Amino acid sequence: MSIFIGGAWAYANGSLHLGHISSLLPGDILARYYRLKGEQVLYVSGSDCNGTPITIRARQEGVAPHIITDRYHQEFLECFSKLGFSYDCYTRTDTEHHHKLVQEIFLELLEKGHIYRKEIEQTYCEECAQFLPERYVEGICPVCKEPSRGDQCDHCSTILEPLELLNSKCKICGNPPTTRFTEHFYFALSSFQAQLENYVQKAENNKLWRENAVSLTKRYLKEGLQDRAVSRDLPIGVSVPVAGYEEKKIYVWIEAVSGYYTASKLWAKEADKDDSSFWNVSAKSNYIHGKDNIPFHSIIWPGILAGLGKEPLPTHIVSNEYLTLEKKKLSTSRNWAVWVPDILERYEPDSIRYFLTINAPESRDADFSWKEFIYSHNSELLGAYGNLVNRTLKFIMKAFDGVIPDKVVSSVLQDKVVTLYKDTCRLIEEASFKQGLEKVFELVRFSNKYFDEQQPWKQIYENVESCKQTLADCVYLIANLAHILTPFLPFSSQKVKDFLHISETNWKPFLVKPIVLSNVEPLFKRIDPARIEKELETLNKQTV
Repeated sequence: MSIFIGGAWAYANGSLHLGHISSLLPGDILARYYRLKGEQVLYVSGSDCNGTPITIRARQEGVAPHIITDRYHQEFLECFSKLGFSYDCYTRTDTEHHHKLVQEIFLELLEKGHIYRKEIEQTYCEECAQFLPERYVEGICPVCKEPSRGDQCDHCSTILEPLELLNSKCKICGNPPTTRFTEHFYFALSSFQAQLENYVQKAENNKLWRENAVSLTKRYLKEGLQDRAVSRDLPIGVSVPVAGYEEKKIYVWIEAVSGYYTASKLWAKEADKDDSSFWNVSAKSNYIHGKDNIPFHSIIWPGILAGLGKEPLPTHIVSNEYLTLEKKKLSTSRNWAVWVPDILERYEPDSIRYFLTINAPESRDADFSWKEFIYSHNSELLGAYGNLVNRTLKFIMKAFDGVIPDKVVSSVLQDKVVTLYKDTCRLIEEASFKQGLEKVFELVRFSNKYFDEQQPWKQIYENVESCKQTLADCVYLIANLAHILTPFLPFSSQKVKDFLHISETNWKPFLVKPIVLSNVEPLFKRIDPARIEKELETLNKQTV
C-alpha cells in the first residue's frame, strides 16, 4: 500500500517550540511504523516562507524577508534532524519548483471555472499606504469577543474576514485601517458543499479522523461554506499567473496546502521516482497538524483536490489539541514557550519524543511541565526501560562473558510479544499513539517484574540453566520492545539493536541469536531533579 504523510508547514518567522513538535511528531511515528510494515511511504513537509508572518518579522528586524526565511529554514532542518524526523522530502515554499506548480494549480482551477474575479472592499492602512492582508489586521472577534487576527479566531475557531473584526487596527503601525475597493480572485468553495458533506460523513463513519476534526468541520459545513479569496496584495509569495494581475500574490491558504503536492513532485524529481501511487484511490493519506489548522486540511485542501479532480481526498486527519506550558497557554509574543533549539541542547531527543507522546493532546489539551518531563524521564525511560536493558545485559556481560544464553523462549512470553505487536499496530493506525506507547510500557513493567521474580542473581548459584533461561527470556523481551519502540524512540531503539547485533527490519516478532554482546552502556542518564527549578527560573526570566 502507498502511504502519504504530510506534516503541517511551520512559518519560517521564528524558532520552533514544543507546541509545534507535539502536533507534528505523530507524522514521524506513522512514517517509521509503516516503513517497518514494508509499505511504500512518502513523508513530506517544509518551511512556509511566503506567509504574512515572515514579512512582519522582516519589517520588525529591518531586513529582507529571505534573510528571515533562510535563517529559520536552516534551523528547522537542524531541529527536525536532531529529533529524528525522517522526512523523505523537507522543502520550502519560496522555491521556483513550488511557485511553478502552485501557478499551474491556480490556472487549472481558473480554467475549470472554480476560480473567478470579484471586486471587494478590503482593509487599507493610510499610514502604511498598503492593503492589509488578514494577519496584518488585529482586533476583537465578533463571535467570542476575544482578541483575534483577521483570518481566524484562535479562541473560538471562527473563520473571519478583517472587516468583521471589532476595534480593528493595523499590526504594523497600530492605526485603525480604512477600506478601499480592489479586485481579487475567489475560489468557489461553496460549490463543493454537498461533496464535502458526504466526504466528511464517510470519514466520521469509518473513524478516520480525530473527533476534533470531525466536530469542527461539521460546524463549518452547517454554517455553510463561503467562497474565499485566493489572491492578496502581498509583497512576497507566488505571483498570480494572469496578465495584468502579476503584482498580486496567490493567497497563502491555497498556496501552502498545495505544498504537499509540490513536495511530492519534488521528491519524485530528485529521487527519480514515480509519485502517482500516492495520489490515487488506493493510497492512504495522513495529514498531521494542530487544531488551528483543521479547516485548511479538512475543507480547503479537499476542496482544491476536488476542484482539480484528483483522488484521493485526505483519508486520515490527525489533528492534536493544544499543548499548554506549566498550565498556561503558549505565547510566542510573551516568550512563554520552550524553544526546540534550547531544549535540544540539554536533553536527549528520545526524552522529548517520549514525553510529547505519552502526554499528547490527542483528545484534549495537554500540559508540558518541567517537573513531569524530568520525572517521566527518570522513572519511565531510565527507571523502567533503561533499567531493564542495563541490568539484563550487564548481568550477561559479568556472568557469561557477554554471550547471550541459547535457550528456547517460553510460549507464554512469545504470545505476549505477538499480542503487543498486534495491539500497537492497531493503535498506531488508529492514531492512538499515546495508548500505543502505554501498551509497550506495560510490557516493560512486566519484564522488570519477571526479572525480579526469577532472581537471576540467585539462580546463577542455585541453577545455572534456569538463570540462562531467565536471561534469554529477558533479552527476547528487550529486543522486541526496542523494535516496537523504533517509531516512538528511534535513537535508544537503535542503541539496543546495536548492543544485540539486531538487523531486523520487518514489523514482526523475532528471536535473538546467541551472539556476544558488545559496547553495552547505559541507555539513559539520570537527570538531576534540581534542574526543575533551574528550568522554571529560566522560563520565568525569559517571559516578556
